[in-house]
Amino acid sequence: MAFREYGNYDGIGLADLVRKKQVSAAELLDEAIARTAKVDPEINAVVVKHYDYARRQIDRGLPDGPFTGVPFLLKDLDLLETTRTTFGASVFKENVADHTGTLAQRFLDSGVTIFGKSSSPEFGLLPTTESRLFGPTRNPWNLAHSSGVLLAARRLRSPRAFFPWPMPAMAAVRYAFPPRHPACSE
Repeated sequence: MAFREYGNYDGIGLADLVRKKQVSAAELLDEAIARTAKVDPEINAVVVKHYDYARRQIDRGLPDGPFTGVPFLLKDLDLLETTRTTFGASVFKENVADHTGTLAQRFLDSGVTIFGKSSSPEFGLLPTTESRLFGPTRNPWNLAHSSGVLLAARRLRSPRAFFPWPMPAMAAVRYAFPPRHPACSE
């Protein structure tokens, strides 16, 4: 699948392609990894990369769920057994999860292929994604700006997009910061 085609689909569309065997989960993962490698050095959004974990998921067989085979990033606040989880904090920079949290398990059950973790503010406490551990996540439309927590979690429909959907775990932020709040602006 060409990059241009990948960018034309959201998570539901990609899952449908996998279900119809028009593309494999491994091909989607390879495309997501390639896009991340190309784009992430500029925007600093994927702070924990565990591509081998995702490949093992595919090799073991993915559950039959609504998003089977779709590449996915957790926030670096979610525990996923055997993967690094820092909570955006220096004190946890070498922390490896000893279990999988409820939210991450629900994502796994949906069939997604979890290939990394996206940046988060320290312990998820601030409305901007600028941790001391990893530095700021840049706005993909304007690299001179920080992304803010909403932009970091949204589907990136920009020339620097590599992630096919918004982070569902961040949906509550819409209510915490109404659309006219500065944290919600692009």
